[in-house]
Amino acid sequence: MNSLERPRAARGAYLTLALAALAVLSLDQWTKRLVASTFLPGESRRIIPHALYWTYVQNHAGAFGLFGTQSWLLVVMAVVVLGVFWYAYRELVAHSLVVRLAFGCIAGGAIGNVVDRFHYGFVVDFIDLRWWPVFNVADSCITVGVVLLILTSFRRERAVHPREHVA
Repeated sequence: MNSLERPRAARGAYLTLALAALAVLSLDQWTKRLVASTFLPGESRRIIPHALYWTYVQNHAGAFGLFGTQSWLLVVMAVVVLGVFWYAYRELVAHSLVVRLAFGCIAGGAIGNVVDRFHYGFVVDFIDLRWWPVFNVADSCITVGVVLLILTSFRRERAVHPREHVA
């Protein structure tokens, strides 16, 4: 790849990442606004009997109720975590569609929850499985993105250090 093609390829890689993040952010914000405008806080509706409910929760704390209720601290933590992920995976972003999509999911989800903290003063959660804390689209996408990055890391590690087979 010559020096003129490299910036174009990098722009394409970052465009994919940005589009994934924008898609996650848009879906997240749309679903949260739908719930916040049609449910009362604490209201729950059955979507799939015995499996899935939508329950409007105003989450003032961090993930799983951890890290307190200080919005500024939670926003700073989100930015720091994004920075750490970016630093760890920045080289792979240019070479792996899966990494771009994973990082787009993480970034879009994190931005979605930060937008909530600025807009509402809390995060809108609504996906209720009844056996897990109530969560939202952003949380789901962050989780999927992190899992994809971990799986990619294992694949990459295996490619770099293949097992030696003893005969």
